[in-house]
Amino acid sequence: MRRTDRTTDRRALAAGWTVLLATAATGCVSMPSGGAPQRLEVSQNAADALQVHVYPVAPRKGESPRDLLNGFLDSSNADQADYDTAKQYLTTVAAKTWKPDAGVVVLAGTPEMDMSQPTDDAVTFQLSVEGKQVATLDEQHTYQAAAGQAYGRVFTFVKESDGPDKGEWRISDLPNGLIVDQTNFKNTYKPVHRYFFAAPDTSATRPQISPVLVPDPIYLRRRIDPLTEAAQATADGPSRWLGPVVTSKLDGVRVQGASIGDNRVATVKLEGGDPAACKQMAQQLFQTLADQQSKLDRLDLSLTGGSCSLSAGEAALVAPGALAGTDNGVRAYIQTEDGRLSTYQEGLDPVPVPGPLGQAPQAGGFHPGTGAVAVRRDGNAAAAIGADGRELVEVELTENAKYGERIVASRAPAPDQGLASPSWDGRQDLWLVDRDPAAPRVLMVRERTVVPVQVDGLDGRTVRSLRISSDGTRIALLLSRGDGPAKLALGLVRHDGSSKNPTARITGLRDVAPQLTEVAAVSWGDTDQLVVLGKEVDRLQQLHFLGTDGSQSTDSPLQGGESMTALSATEARLPADPTGPAGPAVLTVSDHGLYRLKDNQWHEVPSKGNPGAFSYPG
Repeated sequence: MRRTDRTTDRRALAAGWTVLLATAATGCVSMPSGGAPQRLEVSQNAADALQVHVYPVAPRKGESPRDLLNGFLDSSNADQADYDTAKQYLTTVAAKTWKPDAGVVVLAGTPEMDMSQPTDDAVTFQLSVEGKQVATLDEQHTYQAAAGQAYGRVFTFVKESDGPDKGEWRISDLPNGLIVDQTNFKNTYKPVHRYFFAAPDTSATRPQISPVLVPDPIYLRRRIDPLTEAAQATADGPSRWLGPVVTSKLDGVRVQGASIGDNRVATVKLEGGDPAACKQMAQQLFQTLADQQSKLDRLDLSLTGGSCSLSAGEAALVAPGALAGTDNGVRAYIQTEDGRLSTYQEGLDPVPVPGPLGQAPQAGGFHPGTGAVAVRRDGNAAAAIGADGRELVEVELTENAKYGERIVASRAPAPDQGLASPSWDGRQDLWLVDRDPAAPRVLMVRERTVVPVQVDGLDGRTVRSLRISSDGTRIALLLSRGDGPAKLALGLVRHDGSSKNPTARITGLRDVAPQLTEVAAVSWGDTDQLVVLGKEVDRLQQLHFLGTDGSQSTDSPLQGGESMTALSATEARLPADPTGPAGPAVLTVSDHGLYRLKDNQWHEVPSKGNPGAFSYPG
């Protein structure tokens, strides 16, 4: 399933412009496996450009319950806003009580029905609908991936005894919501985003940065006034899952209409709303409607008692990813096997960073572990974990800088059980994991203050690694039970306490890739996208692009990931380049050298020395 037009434009060509693949010192990436670069093909879902409307068909006389049910399922998923035709398949009472907007069940294939038939003298009858459930949408249009569990519901039919449908079968009892197979779901529903402001951190010690918008992905029927529907969905508020960490200025507002003209100006009319918050409401709606068009120049908003306009430049100040590091966020870093850190720019040789991280470690001094260096998103400092996994230090990336004093210590008995996965959010808080079997923990470091982080809902699992989003509201975790395979979960970050005694907590854990039996690595590829290296049942390890709701961001995973061991990606974007893609290329290493993925092709990159790890800031 693809993302919206704006997101699709920046993620087409294998969504590969934003991902930096890395390898640990103990493993070797083999990509491409045959030595010579090979082309990667990513299928494109034609539904985004599909303009054909699907019209519902009313029931015909003499239809059997099976035919009637098939007709109902087809009509309920047709392009009709009020479901009037689908309700003709129901009794008068059922048509009034059925709630089609209660949610959607997505099945892997066409719904299956039992083969039984009513007797000639029957006046009631039941049929079951079964299938393998792969996802659901709730009443807020929020997608939730499912692990293919069995689905089954019963439909009850009655033969009408009077009225215009006398003698005809009609559905008298049915589940609320809709049932749709995966193919029709892709064609009927469109992924869009609504946007809400990240909740302020009351314990922050630094001056609060301007609020940034956080995407909340949803699915809407693509041909039922999608602009107004998307704007109203934003006004209705965030999903139950994201709600605790975001705020909205659109509470209590009703959208009367939304449109985008040929001049790339959006017009939205609201009923209600606070005129003093007009600009903030416009910021939320600008991003939501920009998802429907590749470029939006201005949004004109009118509401009860006031109006305002918002330019694209003003919208960019709080846009998703505004804290991802801008130009610094797309700068690649290479760590050689001897521990030295260099910056890499396309077409140029790597350049050592200023300060001790750009130099070979001194004997007896601090030695950063391979792949255990995280550059802060502004590019001015880095956190490094020692090769023994027992200590973490911070260091500025400036000339004459020195390693600072140890900030975090672990008592882990071995390097692979110690500190791991340092990750910066956009507000300069550092997050990491201590994998010490005797005392596993998640930590946040704020200006050298180490804050233990409570993680709710682990249910006996431990955190093996993490990656924090740039806005600091969501965190991707790899969890495992004992020595079992790692699985991917996404959690919410909630801050509390005071500036002198800050606290942090991870709540709302949910599985976002239940179809993957094992996950080797994860990174943020966009504010709404995770890049995941993992395996499905009976398949080789592959690279997947998943939305934060667990839906596929492309129709198929990238091939060739079986020998990869780690990855890094960035939410940041380069300014649009009319001659090429709007983001950095994929880099990966194999026995044959260093490669980058651009325009769906692997290109060899000249490199000096033996690269041990690659990463982006964050």
